[in-house]
Amino acid sequence: MLEQVEVLMRKYIEDIGDSKSLKLYDMVPKGKRLRAKLILKIAKNSEDAVKLAAIVELIHAASLLHDDVLDDAQTRRGVESINYKFGNFRAIMLGDILYSKGFEMLTYMSSDISKEVSSAVTKLSVGELLDVELATKFNDSEEIYFDMIYKKTASLIEACAVCAALLSNRSVDKFRLYGKNLGLAFQIIDDVLDIISSEEVLGKPAMSDLKEGKTTLPYIYMHKKLSQEDKKRLKSLFLKDLTKEQREWIILKMNETKAIERSIDLAKKLGREALEVIKDENLSELEQIINDMIIRDF
Repeated sequence: MLEQVEVLMRKYIEDIGDSKSLKLYDMVPKGKRLRAKLILKIAKNSEDAVKLAAIVELIHAASLLHDDVLDDAQTRRGVESINYKFGNFRAIMLGDILYSKGFEMLTYMSSDISKEVSSAVTKLSVGELLDVELATKFNDSEEIYFDMIYKKTASLIEACAVCAALLSNRSVDKFRLYGKNLGLAFQIIDDVLDIISSEEVLGKPAMSDLKEGKTTLPYIYMHKKLSQEDKKRLKSLFLKDLTKEQREWIILKMNETKAIERSIDLAKKLGREALEVIKDENLSELEQIINDMIIRDF
């Protein structure tokens, strides 16, 4: 069914009738389509589920195009990003095209689904703005961090689960919690991987978050356990290109403070809670979604 989603996404862009937009779209890295998988697993591959999955993935792709411009990213999933290869203007406009087409097709869905997705995208945009504002100084607040990642990442995943539940007449409340926890856990693991994975695995330079002004959960946990002198040193590395020695110091302190371990444990706890709330829904395949999004390469 994922092949049908891919075909439909491309058809939506093809129907616009602009060859340049289609050519640029074909160069956008596809990723794992985890949001589409979530919808298809819950709603059991119905025709409406395929349409919703295609719409959500277009919107998600648009958000990534804009995100790459904000981060001045050079790569996306191991290949040159659209903004790096063709410039910020084209990346922004292609993102606008994908957003607009996604919302156009969303008008053909039910009002409940349209409202849910639209609300999530508003939160996503607010989350992006908050992320930009947080990039100006080191953030040591867990509350602020979780508010930002809920809006920027988890809200759309939450909406996917809710909308799939609506399509299949399942409990909206259960799947809202499932999707929210899944989204939060996914982002936490993403933030962990930025620190402990190689550039080859990430498809971008390792430890790029701190350079980009992203104080993620492992850094917050680490900061709380450091001495005053080490706290000062950590903050001095914010927004800086890190040397090999500085990277090694961060890993050393991450291990000493168990910041990585604590972050992974929290993500797994959120994942277990997500599965617990839908345990009576007879959807064993959702455990694989948890594994794909949370139990990834360490």
